[in-house]
Formats: sequence, structure tokens, C-alpha cells
Amino acid sequence: MEKAIKLKVRKELDGQQQFNIIKLKGSLISNGYTEIIHILDQDDEFHINSFATPAETSNEVQEYITAFINKENLNDMITFYK
Repeated sequence: MEKAIKLKVRKELDGQQQFNIIKLKGSLISNGYTEIIHILDQDDEFHINSFATPAETSNEVQEYITAFINKENLNDMITFYK
């Protein structure tokens, strides 16, 4: 069974932050965690990015995303959305 993961991503990003968000999404796909990431507007400030991943890898994916956010200092730009 697949598990949905949702990320809340700030719309207003500088060039480097935008590059890092794209790099994160690309690495999620290239590492085989998902095949597609859906992007929806939440409001004027945020997008919601969502994707399905196999349930057995969902904790690994969340740890990967958390490590990436911390490494690239994106804590104010991207968070998990419940």
C-alpha cells in the first residue's frame, strides 16, 4: 500500500532556495521514492507538493527529506503538511 507525503512549500523563494527545492524533488524521483509530484496552490504564500510512496519506504523518505531540509537550511521554506 502507498502512503501520501505532503510538503508545504513557500512560494516566495530566492534563486538558491528555488534551486534546492527543485534538487530535492528531482532526488525524490531519481531515488525511486515516487514517479510524480503533484503541486497545488494552498494560498498566496504556499504550494502543497504531494506524492505517493510505498508504505515500507515512507519513514526513509521522511528522514531523507528532513536531512535535506536541514542540510540546505530550508526550514522556513518547506515543511511537512498534515
